[in-house]
Amino acid sequence: MDYAQFQALSREDVAQLVRDAGPVTGVFALNGTRRWFQLEYGHEGQAVGQAYFEAITDRLIELTALLFDYGVHTLLVPLLSPHLFTSRGQEYTSRTIGALTYLTRTPKFLDFYRQYNIAARFYGDYAGYLVDIGQSALLAEINTFNEAHLDEVRHRLYWGVCAHDSVTTTARLAVELYAATGQIPSNEEMIRTYYGADIPPVSFFIGASKPRAFDTPLLLTGREDLYFTVAPSPYLNELQLRDILYDHLFARRKAHSKYHEMTAADWDALRSFYEQNARQTLGVGMRVHEWGLWQPTNQLEFDRR
Repeated sequence: MDYAQFQALSREDVAQLVRDAGPVTGVFALNGTRRWFQLEYGHEGQAVGQAYFEAITDRLIELTALLFDYGVHTLLVPLLSPHLFTSRGQEYTSRTIGALTYLTRTPKFLDFYRQYNIAARFYGDYAGYLVDIGQSALLAEINTFNEAHLDEVRHRLYWGVCAHDSVTTTARLAVELYAATGQIPSNEEMIRTYYGADIPPVSFFIGASKPRAFDTPLLLTGREDLYFTVAPSPYLNELQLRDILYDHLFARRKAHSKYHEMTAADWDALRSFYEQNARQTLGVGMRVHEWGLWQPTNQLEFDRR
């Protein structure tokens, strides 16, 4: 299927193509939410508070719903890293705690889970961090949230919290499984124990800014397709997602080129493309000092003659 044909399809037709290739596991790694909020709702120096949580709640629900509407079955959303609990001061720690309670208590999220028949839960090494900051009650609430049972599950949604380094946790789980069974656990058993369900490997990863995949223990195989938006994650839009899905389903799935069928003109065009871009490297950028931000440099020159 070519690009124009794909873009002419309805949302449901694209979703069916995604489901036919599935079950698809996607990662949507949030980045740049404070910048997005300042640009869309805030003013210079405005504190991140209730207005921020309400705005990002609405946008996060919109984007996760969009991914599910396009056929994604399981979605992992890395949200919070340890430094939010430990290195930005008490005020920011309190905001981080507030973000967690939003996911477990806010009617908007709870209604969303019910509407889409979502089995939602947390993953990561958050337990120790919550205990260390005196949030044992919140940890108990999250554990109860994780154990909620649905009679019908259409989608799975995993909120990643402190999932940056899973070595200690996975090692402990492996030892516990071995002690219980007397056998070295398989990768599938480790995934089931860590995530609470059988999850296929990641199909695609959507991040923002600097290209790097993170916070998805046991599920990255090297076969996942990686995508990184230039703008902060909340700016992801439907047309952009359709471009990603076309690339994932078709552009990267073409059969290997048959070199023996290439003409001399084809080889000349290929040589020209490589020569034009001999110094280009995907992922290279520059720091914009006025903003304190990394931005990708312009890359790839391509003569489509």
